[in-house]
Amino acid sequence: MKAKVLDYNIQEGKGLLLTEEGERYTFSNNEWKTQEVHPSRNIKVDFVAEENGIATGLYVEEIDSHPSKIQNTTANNEKSKMVAGLLAIFLGGLGIHKFYMGCQKAGLTMLIIWFFGLFIAGIPSFVIIVISFIEGIIYLTKSDLDFNNIYVKNEKCWF
Repeated sequence: MKAKVLDYNIQEGKGLLLTEEGERYTFSNNEWKTQEVHPSRNIKVDFVAEENGIATGLYVEEIDSHPSKIQNTTANNEKSKMVAGLLAIFLGGLGIHKFYMGCQKAGLTMLIIWFFGLFIAGIPSFVIIVISFIEGIIYLTKSDLDFNNIYVKNEKCWF
C-alpha cells in the first residue's frame, strides 16, 4: 500500500501515515526498512497494512521532498546547523542561538540568567555559557538530517 508520512516523533520512534484514500496507519521505527533515509514528514512510502491500523515493512518510495535532498539551505523554515552551532559557541550566553532556532522562551531564559548572573559573582552566567558551548558542539556534530529532524521539525529547544 502507498502512503506519505504525516507525522513522526523521533523521541518516541513512532509515526503516522496517510494513504491516498485518507486512511491512517501508525508505524514504529523498527518497521522502517530504508536505512539511508530517516522518517520525516511528506516522504512517500510503500508498506504492508495490518488489520489493526499498524503499518509494517515500510520502504521509501520517493524522497524528492526529503530534507536530505535540500542540504545547506534555509528555505521552508529550515535552519542551518552551522549558523546555530556557531551562534551557540560564540554568543550562547545571550541565548542568540535559541532565538535563531525559534525557541523564544529558552532564549529569553538564557539571556535573563546570563544578565542577572553577572551581578551574582558570575557563576550563573558561566554555567549558561558552558551549556550553550555544549549545545553548539552538539549541533555541529549532528548530521544535517538529524539536526533538521530533532531541532527544526520537532522543535526541541534543549540539548
